[in-house]
Amino acid sequence: MKRRRRGGDMDDAVVTARDDEAGARWGEAARVHWSLEPGLSYLNHGAFGLTPGPVLAAQDRWRVRIECNPTRFLAFELEAELRRAASVVARAVGAKAEDLVFVENATTGLNAVLRSLDFEPGDEILVTSLTYPAIRKAAQYVASRSGARVIDVPIPLPVAGDDTLLRAVAARLSYRTRLAIFDHIASHSALVLPVAALARMAHEAGAKVAIDGAHAPGMIALDVAAIGADWYVGNLHKWFFAPRSCGFLWAAADVQAMTHPLAISHGYGAGFRGEFEWTGTRDVTSALTAPEGIAFHEQLGGAKLMARNTALAREAAGELLRLWRTEATGPIEAYGAMATVRLPLAVPVTEARVTALARGLFERHRIEAAFFRIDDAVWVRVGVQAYNELAEYRRLGDLLKEES
Repeated sequence: MKRRRRGGDMDDAVVTARDDEAGARWGEAARVHWSLEPGLSYLNHGAFGLTPGPVLAAQDRWRVRIECNPTRFLAFELEAELRRAASVVARAVGAKAEDLVFVENATTGLNAVLRSLDFEPGDEILVTSLTYPAIRKAAQYVASRSGARVIDVPIPLPVAGDDTLLRAVAARLSYRTRLAIFDHIASHSALVLPVAALARMAHEAGAKVAIDGAHAPGMIALDVAAIGADWYVGNLHKWFFAPRSCGFLWAAADVQAMTHPLAISHGYGAGFRGEFEWTGTRDVTSALTAPEGIAFHEQLGGAKLMARNTALAREAAGELLRLWRTEATGPIEAYGAMATVRLPLAVPVTEARVTALARGLFERHRIEAAFFRIDDAVWVRVGVQAYNELAEYRRLGDLLKEES
């Protein structure tokens, strides 16, 4: 593989099919594409993503183009360019371009959905204990202003399997459920959830369905339309390598007229796409660069990269389980490119202890991983991207066993 300085153009780091077959494009050899500090084991790609140098370079080119004549670009060229970028994203996630708009991130997209619906006293918004905390809080805020109620379905960890989750949700759905929100890949537990079955069940109860796919695009194969939800939001700056902040909101045709952005601007009344594509002056370069992120993902292997990352995450989880003799949040086969395993610590554990563990791991050993306190226990989530290798997770396991 030809390599140059980090942050170079795609041509500076040519990737070939032979590299893929030999595995030479992944692991330590792949770090050349990112600006990771030397000696750092970065096992937390899921937190904020990590943008490759070639994609950042493409974003810089968009900035230069805009600054040549901001009025001309923003007033007369932006709409067409956004639609072009949306078409690339739509093909990658199994959607039609006309059903998809850009948002800053999945949280923004779900807030738009929540604020677009008119809840009334007695209505219920259903979430689960696996729901991303920011989305739970958004649901609580909207409910507090309308007299609606948030129903938080407890899903104890570890989850035995899909049937356990489906039964728990089914028991709490009712004719009062106006909206059900489900994670596609639950952030803290890292479990890939059966969203199509959940959406079907909620629809049978008469509820609308929104799927939080923050981690799904680029981590697993995705066919948004086939899930059968009313709304789907996803991040492109995590596993699809777009610059931060870049996400999308997909809406089924029959709910687009009721779906509005958080910032109402000149586009109001122009339809779903018109309203979301102009919400005021903002940095549009992340959205315009999304196709370059997806192209880079393909250059690193596309579906093969996703399969490799998933296999490595599951292998890493298995090694941590054998070393720590604890438990994972669910079956190993329920993980994509992230996995979450409980640390062998005495309970209860304070938030201060969790913070100290994460800080100490970085300051003393130059390792970044995600730590969560769930049910008075400490869980470690590890993410896998092209630049990671199994040895990094083995080292993490040994070090944390000593800390315990």
